[in-house]
Amino acid sequence: MQRYPDIEIYLSQVPLDALNAWLGETLDAGPLAPAGKHKWRTRGRLGGREIPVLLVEKAADGFASLWLDSPDTPWESDQACAHAAADRLGCEVRCSLGGWQPGDDPDRFLLVLPDGSEREIDWPDSGR
Repeated sequence: MQRYPDIEIYLSQVPLDALNAWLGETLDAGPLAPAGKHKWRTRGRLGGREIPVLLVEKAADGFASLWLDSPDTPWESDQACAHAAADRLGCEVRCSLGGWQPGDDPDRFLLVLPDGSEREIDWPDSGR
């Protein structure tokens, strides 16, 4: 499987303490710091490479977007990261089904639960 150039997942609940602990453990990242309205940033490091991290609260229908802007994360895909996050944070996580291509349905996502189960869902953009 080809490694994704970046990772983006959507978290149903974002307990900042738990998220900071997970990012610290997995990416050696400092705590998320406010970076504007509903935005938080930090930087992680893995294998000597920097990994910019952006959290946007209320990005879509009550979910926060967690974006890791680097190919150098511990996860090769959004799905792998979603499973790790759901397990560690104990919340519902959503992500894209795979690398998006023109013609793909933009409303199809993967829903991952803390017990490791997953299913494809329709998650239309509400336009907010």
